Amino acid sequence: MAKVWKILIGPASFFLSAFLLWGTFTPAASFAIATAVWMALWWIIRPVSIYVTAFVPIVVNAFFNLIPNSHVISQYFSEIAVLLLGSDLICLTWTTTGLDKRVSVKALCFIGTSMKNQIFVWFLASTVLSIFLPNVVVAAIFCPIAVAMLRSVGEDDVTESRMALPILLAIGWGSGIGGFGSPIGSSANLVAVSYIEKLTGHEFMYYDWVIRFLPLLAIVFLLNLIFLWLIPAPAKDLPGTRAYFREMYSKFGTMRRGEKIGLYLFILATALAFIRPLFASFLPAMKPAYVFLVIGMLMFFLHDENGKTMLDWQYAESHAMWGMIFLFASGLALGRLVIETGAIDRLAVIIVGFQLPPGLMTMAISCTFACFLSELSSNTAAASISIPVVTGITGVMGVNPIPYILGTIVAANCAYILPVSTRAIPVGYGLNPSLQIKYGIRLSILTCATTIIICTLFMNYSPLFNEL
Repeated sequence: MAKVWKILIGPASFFLSAFLLWGTFTPAASFAIATAVWMALWWIIRPVSIYVTAFVPIVVNAFFNLIPNSHVISQYFSEIAVLLLGSDLICLTWTTTGLDKRVSVKALCFIGTSMKNQIFVWFLASTVLSIFLPNVVVAAIFCPIAVAMLRSVGEDDVTESRMALPILLAIGWGSGIGGFGSPIGSSANLVAVSYIEKLTGHEFMYYDWVIRFLPLLAIVFLLNLIFLWLIPAPAKDLPGTRAYFREMYSKFGTMRRGEKIGLYLFILATALAFIRPLFASFLPAMKPAYVFLVIGMLMFFLHDENGKTMLDWQYAESHAMWGMIFLFASGLALGRLVIETGAIDRLAVIIVGFQLPPGLMTMAISCTFACFLSELSSNTAAASISIPVVTGITGVMGVNPIPYILGTIVAANCAYILPVSTRAIPVGYGLNPSLQIKYGIRLSILTCATTIIICTLFMNYSPLFNEL
């Protein structure tokens, strides 16, 4: 009976939320927001698999016809889903060849076993790399390496492992916040650049972006790092010592042909994603998602040192992380529901109606609104919706919109709670979603409050934050 009640809490919360929102929002918009409530509750109490919850948007839309079904279904094999599948196919060969053990032990030799060092290195690497690469690519690169490393020290049940928790959170959260470090770090940033260029009438240069956002990124990074360090762990160190893992690594011997193929093609896929601007003009459709899939498909044709194919379909079918792909897609589907039903537009109208005074209060509303949107969908959708709203609010007030837009783009890249968008990838590799939500709520409040305060101070005392 306890499980039955846990199951019923989801749809009950859905109907209650829709009823409470009815009138303020249209019926369709009420159901869309209520869908987010249902999914969040099921992700927390987990009466069914988190991957089953990922299909709730399809079920709700099938019953209530909120938007065209094709708009929801298409999200379950979107371009990002293709990227995740391609990355997964490449990484499956790491297991079949033993490369995962070699890489994980090498990582332990390099980083050491101190939990503080582990968290710092994974968080720093994820943040820095996501300045230049798409956030999803960064998380897809680091998560399988980190999980392989954890399993090599005996942390086989990643979901229940308290040692794995801060490491996977570091990768998921670092891959997100690094996005606002450069204009190319996130497609959400390009939305901001477009609006800023329209407002100023001139090009917003790469240098202009970096000198304004790098101090903010450093502050957010330090705040997040300290928070991750404070998450309780059962021990200060992973099992083993650096010397022990060096000795273990020496026993692997030289790399075999299969290991080399798996490693080199993984590096090639990552490098091609990084240097895409160099070949985009003559291969415009070859985006990172398709680079990873093409290279992933090569694994079915290439042979290892024993003459066996690197990957066969039977193994791929049974070991591919289909659940992670659907979990990621559910966030995109939920985003389509809340956007296309007009729920977000109505919320924006409500915010404009507050007639807030310029300064701290307007910055707070702008940043909080962007944070809320990025939790429900993607940071790109959050920026696309929140920046026009912020521009409209500041236009009515007759104040300079630039500092509010800059604050909004920081907030749109700082999402920590629900296992959607980039945050779904660590969950797909075993991170407990209820713990991500638990700690994500705390960090989201801290980061949002810090962003609001720092951006308001910069607005008042730094000319760079007001003039472009």
